[in-house]
Amino acid sequence: MEATFTDPMNETRKRDLGGTDLSPPELLKKIEQLEVELVQKEEKLLEMDLLDEQVSQLTDGIRSMAKSGKQDMLLLAQTMNELQRKLKEKTKQMMALVAELSMKQALAIKLQQEVRDKEQFLMTVSSRIDQGLPPPKEIEIEWLKVLRNEKMQKDAAEARAKRAAEEEQAAGPGCVHTTAEQRPTAYVPHDEYSLPLPRPYGARPPFKPSEPGPNMRHFRKPVEKPIEI
Repeated sequence: MEATFTDPMNETRKRDLGGTDLSPPELLKKIEQLEVELVQKEEKLLEMDLLDEQVSQLTDGIRSMAKSGKQDMLLLAQTMNELQRKLKEKTKQMMALVAELSMKQALAIKLQQEVRDKEQFLMTVSSRIDQGLPPPKEIEIEWLKVLRNEKMQKDAAEARAKRAAEEEQAAGPGCVHTTAEQRPTAYVPHDEYSLPLPRPYGARPPFKPSEPGPNMRHFRKPVEKPIEI
C-alpha cells in the first residue's frame, strides 16, 4: 500500500474531491458571519455565567439557611427532650402525691370512724353512769390494762435504778466490773476422814462445761436394755 501511494506515476493513487472553493469576498463574508455568531455565543455565555453566579448565590443562601435550620432543629430537639424528661418527672411526682393523698384520705376516714365510735361509746358510758349502772366490761378491761402497764413501767424504772446503783457501786476503786459467771474457788470434802470445811482448789480448779450445742439433736440417748438373769 505504501508503494502504491508513493509512486508518482500511478494515476489512481489520488482521488479528487468534488466542490469548489469560495472566493475571497465570500470567505470574508463567511468570516464576518462566524464572528457575529461568535459574539452572540459569547453574549449567551456571559448571560449563562451571570445566571450561574446568581444561582450560586441563591444556593449558598439556601445552604446556609439549611445549616442554620439544622442547628435550630438540633437545639429544638434537645429542648424537647429536656421538657419531656421534666414532664415525666413531674408526672411521677404527681402520681406519688396522688397515692399519698389517697392514703391520707383513707386514714382520715378511718380516724373519723374511730372518733364517731368513741363518741358513741362515751355517750353509752355516760348514760349508764347517769342511770347508776356500772360501766361496760370493756372499760374494766381497759382500766386493768392501764394499771398493768403502769406497774410494768414502774418495775422497769426500779430495775433501771437498781442496775445504775450497782454499776455505780462496781465502778468504785478496787472493784472490777465483769460479766463472767462466778466460779467456785473452794470445795467441801465429803469423805469420812475430813471435816466438812471448805478447802481451796489446787493449781487446776474445776472448769464449767459449756452448754450443749445445736448438733446434740443428732444424738439420741441410748436405751438401757434390761438385764436378764
